[in-house]
Amino acid sequence: MPRFGVLGPLTIESPPGRRTAPRGDHQRALLAVLLLNANSSVPVGALVETLWPGTPPKSYSSNLHTYISRLRARFEGLEIERDPQGYRLVVEPGDLDLLSFREAAAAGKAAARAGDPAAAAGHYRRALAEWRGPVLSGLHLPRLDADVARLESERLAAFEDCVDAELSDGRHGELTGELQAMITEHPLRERLAAQLMIALHRAGRQADSLAVHRELRTTLVEELGVEPGAEVRRVHAAVLRGEDPVPPVKTAQVFPICQLPPDIADLAGREGEIAKLSGLLGAGTGVPVAVITGEPGAGKSTLAVSTAHRLRRSFPDGQLFVPLAGASDPRDLADVLGDLLRALGVTGPAIPDDVEARAAAYRGRLADRRVLVVLDDAAGPEQVRALLPGTPGSAVLVTSRRRLSGLAGADRLHLAPLSGTEAMTLLERLAGPGRVGAERADAERIAKACGNLPLALRIAGSRLAMRPGLPLGKLAGKLEDEVSRLDELQVSDLQVRGSIALSYEALSPSARRAFRLIGRCRTLDLPAWAVSTLVDDTADGTDSAEEEADEAIDELVEASLLEATGPDPTGEQRFRMHDLVRVFATELGRELETRAERVASVTKLSDAALCLADTAARRLPRTVPMPLSDQDLPAQPLSGELVERLLRDPGAWFSVERANLVSAVSSMCAVGWLRKALRVLERLSAYLYLHSHYTDMRTAYETLRDAALKAGDRHIAVVAEANLTVLLHVRGEYERAVEGYRECSKELAELGDVSARAWVETNLARCLVGLGRAGESLHAATQARELSIVEETGPGAYALHAESAALHRLGKVAEALEIDSRSLAHARESGDERQLGVALQGLSWSLMLDGREEEALETIEESVRVLRRTTAKSALAKSLRTQGAILAGAGRRADAVQAYENARLLADALEERPRELSCTRAIAASWIGDGRADSAIPVLRRCLDEFRAMGGKPATSLTLHVLRRAYEAVGETEAAEAAGEEAKRLEVPHDANASTLVRLLLSLTEPAPA
Repeated sequence: MPRFGVLGPLTIESPPGRRTAPRGDHQRALLAVLLLNANSSVPVGALVETLWPGTPPKSYSSNLHTYISRLRARFEGLEIERDPQGYRLVVEPGDLDLLSFREAAAAGKAAARAGDPAAAAGHYRRALAEWRGPVLSGLHLPRLDADVARLESERLAAFEDCVDAELSDGRHGELTGELQAMITEHPLRERLAAQLMIALHRAGRQADSLAVHRELRTTLVEELGVEPGAEVRRVHAAVLRGEDPVPPVKTAQVFPICQLPPDIADLAGREGEIAKLSGLLGAGTGVPVAVITGEPGAGKSTLAVSTAHRLRRSFPDGQLFVPLAGASDPRDLADVLGDLLRALGVTGPAIPDDVEARAAAYRGRLADRRVLVVLDDAAGPEQVRALLPGTPGSAVLVTSRRRLSGLAGADRLHLAPLSGTEAMTLLERLAGPGRVGAERADAERIAKACGNLPLALRIAGSRLAMRPGLPLGKLAGKLEDEVSRLDELQVSDLQVRGSIALSYEALSPSARRAFRLIGRCRTLDLPAWAVSTLVDDTADGTDSAEEEADEAIDELVEASLLEATGPDPTGEQRFRMHDLVRVFATELGRELETRAERVASVTKLSDAALCLADTAARRLPRTVPMPLSDQDLPAQPLSGELVERLLRDPGAWFSVERANLVSAVSSMCAVGWLRKALRVLERLSAYLYLHSHYTDMRTAYETLRDAALKAGDRHIAVVAEANLTVLLHVRGEYERAVEGYRECSKELAELGDVSARAWVETNLARCLVGLGRAGESLHAATQARELSIVEETGPGAYALHAESAALHRLGKVAEALEIDSRSLAHARESGDERQLGVALQGLSWSLMLDGREEEALETIEESVRVLRRTTAKSALAKSLRTQGAILAGAGRRADAVQAYENARLLADALEERPRELSCTRAIAASWIGDGRADSAIPVLRRCLDEFRAMGGKPATSLTLHVLRRAYEAVGETEAAEAAGEEAKRLEVPHDANASTLVRLLLSLTEPAPA
């Protein structure tokens, strides 16, 4: 939002420093009257009278509306609200010089009341600096004459208050000239005359002081016929006696002394940090030193002040507070020591000139006392060392954006952002608990956009407090836009951008560049290899270049702009950049570097990530039923030694980089790198599918599909859709999955992608089996095998499994047994334990259907043993379920139920609902045999409803058979007959799989032998 000025000519200054103005006198007049009444409603009548002092036009209402609309359009972010009375211009104090003036003047009054004339004078001077000339000079609006006169009176009163404060602070020498000029402008102002008399008298000019009184009296008598007032007469009498008209300030006893700023009333959380600091500062011998570090806006100073207030009883001789301004303009050590000595009662010539002598005198004043010294915003260790007390009893609490690694013996507390609960508590205290509670979701969006950083939350909460009618959702929407987020996070003299900028400006050139480069990554955290790849993107690969990059990274960590979060399971150090710090770094990158430079660095990092994901994926068992393309793979920019170290455990690498890779896919889609996004996601899916992270897969593939459709890339869109269809299949949405597979297969045939089509046809075959459409399934499986280049691996191997399942349901068990035996031989040759376990499971079931129960049991037990040694949890769940069925056939009822229980737990964790339901059905069948049919019936009904919704006829029929037996057990004959009749209608002739499963499940419903 632009900054407006009315204290002088009407000005509008945009953020880059460009000044503009509305076009046309009416728009300028309208803006002027709204600004003079900022944040208050201005009646329509008053606006009309201002714009048209005479007779307004008949169309004044529509004209006024037009002018309002034009103002909104011309100045982005300008908020002019309509209410029943009129119009209100909503503006922050920092965006209008009038409000800034009043805010600073109020702070001056508060400081004066608190007995701090120096601070009061500083506030008043800041207020007066807002004035550039007469109010709205160059814009004559008779309707505003009274308002303009009132503002001039406010300015004059602020000036007089400022002079009072400066006179109280002993700064009379520089005031005489300024006061004489003001009296020339306001010759009847008695307060100004009294102040000038005091200043002249203190400067040793008693005659000039008395002359001011004579001139004032003459003017008052001649023009008004009155004598000067009591205050002027009092000052005149004091000057005549040679006394100081301003009473001297009484000197307070030095000890105990407390210089702490007020403790903040709305501190949220931090109880653990305060307890830790209290323990550090109160323990041990010597002089304990605790350093609070953290990123800009983390609340280091607030925490230090709050902790110091709580420790006042532990340090009865006092608390010193020393602002060191290390992040902006570090204070000179001599000046700091001079101020401290004066505070400790050393004045005038007793203060040494030499810095070391001042430090010695300072330590001498604190000797054998118990004083807590708070050093706020230290620039470096050297600034702290000279301010440490020399004897036990005292303690030092330091805040700094830097870690102060060179400060030996110090304990450090890194201050992280607030927790989610603490962030909401702070917002509630600032904006009101009722308001935050009523819009909780939007409040959480605000906290998330602020990164739970206290400074950002305080600014957001203050904006809400100033505007009770502002919906939280509106502010959340503005904060979620990264382009404008830092613009929104400023109010009055608080701003996040400025806070971060102070730390950035203190960096070396190489560290600044590294900061901007790292800011390009929109990831949660970064491993060291990624940070080095970014920072070295234009380096020559020499040792000196690596050293320079390491030094830059160390400097960022030291400055709290980058946080080292410790090693990950691969042994790699990881770094985190706070979200708001990253937004600032991104802003700088857009401003200082070309797009080509930004793309080059990110390209190298994305190439490294893709190559690592490719190597890792090929070392994992291939479980995801979609192809892994070898096209468009770049060369690996990382060294072979580093790659081997990172991927010693490929699953662990995927685990730690999972969130970053999902985020990278989204970022690549956003910038149009669709092919690279697909390649990364294909490899990431090898891990995600293996561990059933289906939500991540769905989110990533939907993002990729939508981006491809928008870009017109039909091939990538259909590959993404095929993977999304796999997830429908896993969840048991068979009908939708069949429709999706067929549409994808048709599209891939038109596009000529034989490999992907083979995978899709294999998946289609497996899905059709679940629906009980064995003939169609066999056709799809055969087609998939014919499309496959190699039968033993990839889609060819999956097609064989699907073909075997279809043959089971067609009653062709011998043919299925031959296929499964061939698959097992290939698996044993491959040495792949996952492939072996899957092949053993397939063969075991064919043996069971062939009546070879003992061989089936031996085979499935080997399958379970092999798969337990792998990470293939889904395949293990399937084998455990098969083991349960075979054990039931062998009469080992308790073992069968235990196998089903284990399979169900795995399926539930993997979100594989169809398998979980089939295991639940078997367990409920065992309840019937245990005499608990009444408990089994509602469970079986729920299973039945879900199987019907999935469209799985075989699963529905099996469930009805078990439900029939449950109804019979409780004597519900009619319900049992109905379930049995429906089960028979759904049965498919020659389905060896279904008939065997019915027999095995019903065996579980029989009572256990005594």
